Amino acid sequence: MARPGLTIRTDLASAAELRRLARREPRRRTMQRLLAVANALEGMSRAEAARAAGMERQALRDAVIRFNAEGLAGLVDRPHGHRREILSEGEQAVLVHRILVGPDPEQGEPSSWTLPDLCRFIEERFDKTMCPQSMSRVVRRLGLSKQKARPVHPKRNARAAAAFAKGGFAPP
Repeated sequence: MARPGLTIRTDLASAAELRRLARREPRRRTMQRLLAVANALEGMSRAEAARAAGMERQALRDAVIRFNAEGLAGLVDRPHGHRREILSEGEQAVLVHRILVGPDPEQGEPSSWTLPDLCRFIEERFDKTMCPQSMSRVVRRLGLSKQKARPVHPKRNARAAAAFAKGGFAPP
């Protein structure tokens, strides 16, 4: 006993409209789905409609179900999931504050932050490990520049530097 096929909504777009959209679609998979649904609307069998669009019958069936439920938006690829953030929002706020305050060399911290230094801070503070490459991504995502300021020696003499800049230490 043969089962009746899935019916395709015709209130959203005609086969000609779907073909016109498929010609302008930059994404290949979305274009294939549009063409396959248009072929099926024009009366091709499901197997022929899928083959003509370069896809399997099951993929056409899935596309028809999504088209019936969501309309044209159902034929577009859905975004894939992303990994969870290693640092929570609160931890990211602490990291931003720590970067903006800067290191304190008198407490044994470096003269400027490096990515490995920030990784050690995260490990000590939150007991989470990160590699410098991941820390670089986090720093960029937080809108901070990973460029370092020119390092300044903690025992720098401002008057001597100003005198040197004016040529006060030039040889005779």
